Order: sequence, then structure tokens, then C-alpha cells
Amino acid sequence: MTFGVPEGVVGLAGPPGAGKSTLLATFATLRRPNTGALHILGHDITNAAGQRAARAGIGYLPARFSRAEGMTAGEFVAYAAYYKRTSASAAQSMIRRFDLTEAAGTELALLPPDVRLRAGLAAACVHEPGLVLLDDPFGELCAAAEPWPTGAAGPGRHSLTAAMAELIPVLRALAPTVVVTADATETLTGWCDRLFTLARGRLAEQPTHSATARRGRSPADRRAPPRGDPRASEAPSARAAPSTRRPSTR
Repeated sequence: MTFGVPEGVVGLAGPPGAGKSTLLATFATLRRPNTGALHILGHDITNAAGQRAARAGIGYLPARFSRAEGMTAGEFVAYAAYYKRTSASAAQSMIRRFDLTEAAGTELALLPPDVRLRAGLAAACVHEPGLVLLDDPFGELCAAAEPWPTGAAGPGRHSLTAAMAELIPVLRALAPTVVVTADATETLTGWCDRLFTLARGRLAEQPTHSATARRGRSPADRRAPPRGDPRASEAPSARAAPSTRRPSTR
């Protein structure tokens, strides 16, 4: 496969096992492409210098991050700030930005899925990245809305709709470029600027049905990099080649 990721929100949907997490981990420089080339924020990540430079501008939130047992929301964001060599004041600023002040002292595992996701987003964006990669951020919310084993309707369907309505504008404003995955296309339809499906090693672009995508993203829809930041003139791009085992980037 060969494709580029410009500014905006790019959705990637596909069934479990299709390779979405592998692809995102490769974009996050946690995996090396086994063939071809990959450029992130203008940097070739196949060499050490380019990889370090790219990592400084990437925010990555893996699926099921809540397994950081014993960590409170505040500690999780503070540790992310330390790891990204950002100040403690930046962590506090993110806690306020994502409305986590009251939840900061609560363990991640005890938080509602939507609040836990906000903590994850705050940690992923604490260093003001130019590219944010979100692996199935709505997975726990969707699971909470499933019917109970008894067959009774799940309690969370209405809550899921309301939570997503609040979170989608937050996701759109995280960074100039956001890549988000989901198992179901319906989860991403209507609000992503571009939408792809990945199945059996094939990548296909789908209509987004998004009014924002049709008119283009306005500056208010995204957080612009600081003035003078070279990321303002760079867009991450990726080229990928199909593999019989898993999607690999090129």
C-alpha cells in the first residue's frame, strides 16, 4: 500500500487482527518497517537520528492503556510529562485542559471509561505533539454499551452516544494531525476528514459523510503548532507495502 497522511483527522477501521495496532505502532516508531520507507513529520525513521526527531513530535495512546495498575490519573499524566522531558506545570495544564482536576487523585482503573480516556489523551499530548496516534480510543466505551449476558439492554448506549459527542471535538483539536483506529467503520464515519478500511492486507478509502471534511478543516478545528515550529510546515506521510503476515510500511 502507498498513502500519505496530511493534516486533519484520519480514521482507520478494520476487524480485530487486521493490523491496525501494528500499523500505528510502526507510525509511533515502536516497530521498524520490514520493507520500504516511512517518513514521519518529515523525518526518515529508518535511521536513529530521524527516529529520535520524529518521536519528539508524536503523541501515542495504545489500546487498553488503563492496565497501568495503581497509577492515579494525575500520576499517569505527570509520568508522561517526565518521560517526554516536559515540565510538571505542563502536566497540570493538561489536567485542567482535559477537565481532570477532580479525577486526578483517582486510580485509572476506577475511573469511568470516558474520564479514563481523557486522562490518556492528556498524557499523550502533554508535550504538544504535531501528530497524535490513537489506537481504538472508543473501545472501552463501546464495550460498556454492549448488552448484558442476560440479554438485557446494556446501560451504556445512551451514555456512549453522549460521551462520544463530547469527546469527538476534543480529539479533533488534539494536534494538526490525528490518526484514530476502530473496529467498526460506523464509529469513525461522519467526523473524520479521511476514512480508510484495512482488511486482509488491503487498504481502501471510504466516503466520510463529514461536513467538516467537505468544507476543509478550519484553524479552529485543530491546535496549530507554536509560531516558528517547523512542524507547522510539515505533514507526516507514510508509504506502505502489503505483506502476507501483517501490513508493513514503506
